[in-house]
Amino acid sequence: MTFKIIIPARYQSSRLQGKPLLNIAGIPMVIHVIKQSLKSKVNEAVVATDDQRIFDAVEKFGYKAIMTNINHKSGTDRLAEVVNLMHWSDNEIVVNVQGDEPLIDPLLINQVAEYLDYQKEVFVSTACHSISDYNDFINPNNVKVVLDKNSQALYFSRAPIPFARDEFAQKIIGRKGFYKHIGIYAYRAKFLKDFNRIGEAELEDIEKLEQLRILYAGYKIGVVQSNDTPSAGVDTPEDLERVRKLFSN
Repeated sequence: MTFKIIIPARYQSSRLQGKPLLNIAGIPMVIHVIKQSLKSKVNEAVVATDDQRIFDAVEKFGYKAIMTNINHKSGTDRLAEVVNLMHWSDNEIVVNVQGDEPLIDPLLINQVAEYLDYQKEVFVSTACHSISDYNDFINPNNVKVVLDKNSQALYFSRAPIPFARDEFAQKIIGRKGFYKHIGIYAYRAKFLKDFNRIGEAELEDIEKLEQLRILYAGYKIGVVQSNDTPSAGVDTPEDLERVRKLFSN
């Protein structure tokens, strides 16, 4: 099995301006993401950016970057542009690794790619992790996912799902069926090429979750259940300080 990785990296951020270029242990954060990604079974990784400063930083460290349109409505549209610019075949598996995850687990990257390699009828895969903490369950910033018997997504929501009708949810967290979504995706290249033809869904707008467009259009999303606690991305100054401390130890 071979696959590609695209790492979207935008300069603009509401909480951490220039996030991909922030210094962690002497090098930009996006370079840490590339290094972790290349520990997987990937055969090619590229950073997709709309900012010349990020492009130059990636090239300076000897990695591949590509300039993309600044006006994309979604991150998935940016991936589609890269797939077309790189002339990747329709059957190519493409993993989207976020540019603010310097601690991304290479094994998790392999798992979402391998899912598509084995499940030929599925076009998109992602990952989840069991929820054991009640506060995590009710936090709307933690996206929850409910699975069917084939480990494919029935629905994603910021709400606490599944809802326990007969028992207080705090008592049953930790049982099988309560999952937090992990924001890593693998796609077949053809799906990305066709993505902009899928109209935006009302559910997507309500929940502000782009993956609901995929489910609404009738596509299956396979979900890998990870046993390891997922690495946290860098979204806030506090996150940045935490990651810097980890790299300094």
